[in-house]
Amino acid sequence: MSRLTRHNSYVSGISDTPLKGQTIGDCFDDTVARFPDHDALISRHQGLRYSWSTLQDAVDRAARALLALGVAKGDRVGIWSPNCAEWTITQFATAKLGAILVNINPSYRTHELEYALKQSGTSTLILQGAFKTSDYVATLAELVPELSEGTPAHVDSPVLPDLERVICLDAERALPGMYTWEGMLAYADEVPASRLAEVQAGLQFDEPINIQYTSGTTGAPKGATLSHHNILNNGFFVARTMGLSEADRMVIPVPLYHCFGMVMGNLGCMTHGAAMIYPGDGFDPHATLQSVAEERATALYGVPTMFIAELEHPEFETFDLSSLRTGVMAGSICPIEVMRRVIDQMHMEGVTICYGMTETSPVSLQTQTDAPLDKRVTTVGTIHPHLEVKLVSPDSGAVVPRGETGELCTRGYSVMLGYWNNEEATDKAIDSAGWMHTGDLATMDDEGYVAIVGRIKDMIIRGGENIYPREIEDFLYTHPAISDVQVIGVPDEKYGEEVMAWVKLSDGEALDEEALKAFCQGRIAHYKVPRYVKFVDEFPMTVTGKIQKFKMREEATHELGLD
Repeated sequence: MSRLTRHNSYVSGISDTPLKGQTIGDCFDDTVARFPDHDALISRHQGLRYSWSTLQDAVDRAARALLALGVAKGDRVGIWSPNCAEWTITQFATAKLGAILVNINPSYRTHELEYALKQSGTSTLILQGAFKTSDYVATLAELVPELSEGTPAHVDSPVLPDLERVICLDAERALPGMYTWEGMLAYADEVPASRLAEVQAGLQFDEPINIQYTSGTTGAPKGATLSHHNILNNGFFVARTMGLSEADRMVIPVPLYHCFGMVMGNLGCMTHGAAMIYPGDGFDPHATLQSVAEERATALYGVPTMFIAELEHPEFETFDLSSLRTGVMAGSICPIEVMRRVIDQMHMEGVTICYGMTETSPVSLQTQTDAPLDKRVTTVGTIHPHLEVKLVSPDSGAVVPRGETGELCTRGYSVMLGYWNNEEATDKAIDSAGWMHTGDLATMDDEGYVAIVGRIKDMIIRGGENIYPREIEDFLYTHPAISDVQVIGVPDEKYGEEVMAWVKLSDGEALDEEALKAFCQGRIAHYKVPRYVKFVDEFPMTVTGKIQKFKMREEATHELGLD
């Protein structure tokens, strides 16, 4: 429920259900006590199935092993892997220790990996061996060649001085200086269960538990620092809005390193005793449909492009999806015909739309399961319980009247603690009254539904991935032939937006599109590599010298035939 002011664009979320004042570890143990024999985690591509009690055994064993290796409260533990059972076991194990889990995008390459590990001060890194075009072990070895020899006891790297230990999930690819996952677990026998219980009992729910990197408008990614309280409650209320219970079974094809997977998915399920089902380590529409049918799933998550891929799969009609009733679609607005098909052909009458950002744990607005169709395709829903939203004039900061456009601001339990070791960026994002400024332009109607109509910042949203042009621009500036570069988003039928770079070359230098893309390969994530490149002598500018990216977008959209 929400309470709307009479005249202006301010709304507060009310609820008869109080916030949870406990740590993630304590909530996890409560769920185990309530539903010990219910399905908790099913990782289909690994052939692994856990009940809540067997998952607790695995989590506690991992936590005790990490304790034995020296991981302590407040230490940063990075995880760099696609979806797998070990990812989730690590998520809950670090929560029981009070160690801060650092989510590392599986698409990261050397440049991004080095920054995230350094900036967070990660002391323990858990990584997969390889996935698709990503060779995680080889990439890390580029930064830390010392891992190719010696023992796992202590990493001594001049490039990553804070890194003390590395744990590889793929025993066959582990280097001599890495622990294997099973080798790490063997250390659990050195720490009694009573010691873990003592550590867990000493934690507070307002303490940091997670760092998630979001690309920044100043170029370098920023680590949104989230507490137990932030993400536990947000996962709970997202799932509660869907009517989730211990009888539900949720297929989670979205990545765990995003809040979508680890908070809305994992914590949403955990707080209600529902089953978490991973169809694969990466998104595959066939595996997702097969998981829904064979596991009799009741809920399904995804960005619109995922649902489109499932609906358009040639074998779609062969799958029995009648068990589905709800789920979440987020990342971008869903076309109305796609929404109709999701409701009619996938039986997801109660599908909900969510809006949020990593810095708000993530969800601030969500449609109810019985929201009218037009609200699900034109808005991002209404305010979440225990939160506040207001729309303000970007110029004056005053709350705008309903129906007018203003910057969306959020306040409440979900707002991050701040950006890790970046007080300046934190102060720019969260004002003195505690409002998180999203940079998104929105309108609010008389019923409290909010529609996103634009962005103050230049962020590109490609298939649910948030991409900030400045980060790519800063990287491309390192190419010796490039004098200046501007990155914009242009329309794309499949992904919503694609990346385009406008490039000015230094005098006497030569560079073509393929060479520029080759320069990016292996150094920045694949989805950040410009799809389109245009070489120019100048950029559209105002009389005061400010670059007009909106004119660049208009021109490029027309030239590329993307109108």
